[in-house]
Amino acid sequence: MATDSAPDAPGLCFGAVAEAYDRGRPGYPREAVAWLTGEQPLAVLELGAGTGRLTEHLVALGHDVHATDPDPRMLDRLGTRLPELRVSQTAAEEIPAADATYDLVVAADADLWFDHDRALPEIARVLKRGGTFGVVRNVRDERIPWVRRLGNLIGHHATGGGVGEAIDSSPYFGPAEEMSFKHWQVIDRSSVQDLARSLPGVAGLDRTGQESKVREVLAFYDDFGRGMDGMQLPWVSECFRAVVGIQPKTIRQDQLPVGTPAGEPAAEADAEPGAVGAVGEDTVPVALAPAVEPPADDDSGMLLIDFR
Repeated sequence: MATDSAPDAPGLCFGAVAEAYDRGRPGYPREAVAWLTGEQPLAVLELGAGTGRLTEHLVALGHDVHATDPDPRMLDRLGTRLPELRVSQTAAEEIPAADATYDLVVAADADLWFDHDRALPEIARVLKRGGTFGVVRNVRDERIPWVRRLGNLIGHHATGGGVGEAIDSSPYFGPAEEMSFKHWQVIDRSSVQDLARSLPGVAGLDRTGQESKVREVLAFYDDFGRGMDGMQLPWVSECFRAVVGIQPKTIRQDQLPVGTPAGEPAAEADAEPGAVGAVGEDTVPVALAPAVEPPADDDSGMLLIDFR
């Protein structure tokens, strides 16, 4: 439930609008998730899982998934989508797992809220040698005029603003591979309001500010006269993946085993002998794949084409 004051932590503003977030945010293309994970079943840690938009694909593809989020309200909503899933309330900067636990650590539209200086060493630590860190981020394709106008109301997205640079500058990972996948979200008069409420620039406002912004977005939608037919909102899923090269050994004495409920005594985690590489050992090279650009759409004459 939204409060009358804005949340203190920007990354924790979404829990107050978790239901709108779940209804209004776009999903992710299955092929994008398959590109991040590969074909073999993996032990996967998802950071910032939110309401489970990416998580459901990971589970459907047969992976052993442990989903985490720092906001219990988001995890509650995820639990209604995937009630049997293992979940934990935790942040990317302090992961309560032993060294070299996971084949893949993945984040969907969550890395923007990470403190990379603290999170990247933690992610590298919990990855198995040769494991992968993957990120997927949905951005609206604002080359289309009406989408750019919508961005004027709710904040702009720009393609190419991914986490690749932070990974490349980190000593813990090889260079990031990149791939893009274009997809469409059908929005109607109801879901466009949910989409607006779920965005950080709106969710972080007080109640009066939120309602004012939603009215602006609704007037924008009504101006097109699409009604129940809806509109197709174009998105680009920007994906990044990088193989861990150096794994810092930083086991804490107060570390909880993965899945330990809050309030239970902490247990000391022992790393398997030889499971963690020393600095400079066994750096895994990454073969770069060429980035795939989304199709270039002509700005002119696109309005009717992008409506369903």
